[in-house]
Amino acid sequence: MSAVFKHELRSYFHSLTTYVFGAFLLAFVGLGAMLYNIQAAVSNFEYVLSFGSLIFVVIVPILTMRVIAEEKKQKTDQLLYSLPISTWQVILGKYCALLIVYLIPMAIISIYPLIFAQFGDVYLLTAYGSILAFFIMGAALLAIGMFISSLTDNQGLAAGIGIAVVLFNYYSISLSEYVSTTAAGTVIALLVLILALYAIIRYLTKNENLAYGVSLVLLAGIMVLYFVDSSALEGLLPQIMTTLSLFERFNAFVNGVFDMTAIVYYLTVIAFFLFLSVQSLEKRRYN
Repeated sequence: MSAVFKHELRSYFHSLTTYVFGAFLLAFVGLGAMLYNIQAAVSNFEYVLSFGSLIFVVIVPILTMRVIAEEKKQKTDQLLYSLPISTWQVILGKYCALLIVYLIPMAIISIYPLIFAQFGDVYLLTAYGSILAFFIMGAALLAIGMFISSLTDNQGLAAGIGIAVVLFNYYSISLSEYVSTTAAGTVIALLVLILALYAIIRYLTKNENLAYGVSLVLLAGIMVLYFVDSSALEGLLPQIMTTLSLFERFNAFVNGVFDMTAIVYYLTVIAFFLFLSVQSLEKRRYN
């Protein structure tokens, strides 16, 4: 694992991508600090992070698009399979390197509240609680981007899908206001999600029986619930979109509440998508 970690970290600092990632993040947060903390004389640094979270739509796909896709394109992933380490160690080594690259600009950003505190009253506990949540939310998005990169050998495609996924998650709360709240509308949307889940399971496992079985169980459960108590499905889809939003949970920290459920949710997302990344590589190994 340490060999993979060192190799990835060395390659990041020999490429322009890392510096573009750090520059965009620092520039966007710096712009927010200028608008809120300096020009508007607002002491809440957490508002700056809320403003800066939009930059994840661009920088996460840029940083993660090559992490596995490039290995597949150049066929160097075959070398990873020959190493005397498990697939989990490969994924964790690559992911830890991503976190170090992300941690460097975050370390610089963490100095901002201390600087502003010299010129006014800054709520340091809230500011640093928000910085911690901002870091973990970014780590969750990096895990999602890493999984997307594992699905293709085309970096451009990985970046495009990553931008679409992060952008949808960012605006999911706004979009939920336009989603049907009827039971029938919820059933149709859930059927689409089941089809997507079927495709993912089939792609990762190459096991049609497993994909069919999981899909049929979910489909049967939804239909039973629809005919027994359709009112339980009313408004379910907007609620799901709100619950799954990474950015919406960050708003609790912006409002001065250290939400442990949000931290647990972010860590769960990280573990889940790292697991999917491992399964994606395992599928390629056995193929």
